[in-house]
Amino acid sequence: MTKHLSEQELMALMQPGTDIIIPIANGEPHLLLDLLEANYEQLDHVTVHQMLALRERAYIRGEMKGHLSHTSYFLSGATRHAFRSGAVDLVPNVFNEVPRLLRDTLKRPVVMAVASLPDEHGYFSLGTQADYVSEFIGKIPFILEVNQHMPRTFGKNQVHMSQIAGYVEHDALLTEEKCPVSSEKDKKIASYITSEIQNGDTLQVGIGAVPNAVMSMLRDHRDLGIHTEMLTDGIVDLVASGAVTGMNKSTHQGKIVTTFAFGTQRLYEFLHNNPSVEFLPVSVVNDPYEIAKEDNIVSINATTEVDLYGQCASETIAGNYYSSTGGQADFARGAQLAKNGKGFICMYSTLKNDSMSRIKLNLAPGSVVTTSKNEVDCIVTEYGIAKLHGKSLRERAEALIAIAHPKFRDELRSEAIAAGILPAAEEHAASELVERS
Repeated sequence: MTKHLSEQELMALMQPGTDIIIPIANGEPHLLLDLLEANYEQLDHVTVHQMLALRERAYIRGEMKGHLSHTSYFLSGATRHAFRSGAVDLVPNVFNEVPRLLRDTLKRPVVMAVASLPDEHGYFSLGTQADYVSEFIGKIPFILEVNQHMPRTFGKNQVHMSQIAGYVEHDALLTEEKCPVSSEKDKKIASYITSEIQNGDTLQVGIGAVPNAVMSMLRDHRDLGIHTEMLTDGIVDLVASGAVTGMNKSTHQGKIVTTFAFGTQRLYEFLHNNPSVEFLPVSVVNDPYEIAKEDNIVSINATTEVDLYGQCASETIAGNYYSSTGGQADFARGAQLAKNGKGFICMYSTLKNDSMSRIKLNLAPGSVVTTSKNEVDCIVTEYGIAKLHGKSLRERAEALIAIAHPKFRDELRSEAIAAGILPAAEEHAASELVERS
């Protein structure tokens, strides 16, 4: 019979070799993990599987080997150092396939997640989450950490009392992620993107200064739709301005579709008991073929560097792992498959006080390609948009050189000629291949 779990009852549920699946960000159950760490010597090769861990912990640092360990599917500030020291494993993935990956590889899976208070019908809500855990509802044991601060949301993230192995109670404010203030460069990049967005388009946007700037510039648009893996505060402002109705969407008309939310308390209050927001499994939200059902989908993501072929390295910095693939590849493919789909990948043209170009002949040694040259659509810097889809290698190189920082354009051109990408006699003006405002 489902009941409130004592510490001893919780530990009794942890059989040797148990694989604990933890949701993203605020789905992370702090009390449950505290209890596991406090009693770690009772555990036998138990592994936590998670994307985007919030808190660095002893087991993440590798201090509980043989008892409790961590496997990551997307690095965060809590796991990067541990990964580099060898304490954490990182499993390559694309976000939409994580549920299947977990289902196919884990032997004794159990979900631990934060949930809202149960309603009068006995249903808990996973609140800010659906992500990869919602697909396991009713299929494997769920252990919940009930938190009155977790908003009650709707969609395929409802767990009935009969579907859980037990719960604990722990009321704690959710972690907030404040968006950085947009710089003039961010606003310039955003202005190029917003010039391409029409009334009635459906948006996928992430967190960050450029997406935030884009959303602030769309408040006079109308009938925009939202189909995005991550919901942020910028969406709240767009809804308040009347720009978002979702009435032109092909799927889930009138609904804001997402798989997880991460932002400030304002966002969490917006989500609570809001039937216009639908939380669906990432296997649905990020499925390229589901994305492609939305005509006029506009995808906005970021990268750290691009080579002259159009390959984007978005999960490594200077050849060192920083995050993972996430959903960028999902939405790049989905936007390419969609009727009138547009995919924008943005970045500053330089780094280190303009001493290095982010557009290069070749990616830095050790860099990992996140979005391939075959699936990239548009690259955006503060100097314009390079539209790459359907373009030849020569045309791509010209377009990318034209949106590089001016101090690096001659060097890039010389390197491209030496590499045989551009012929030495090439005299086409790069500006003809670049969209400018």
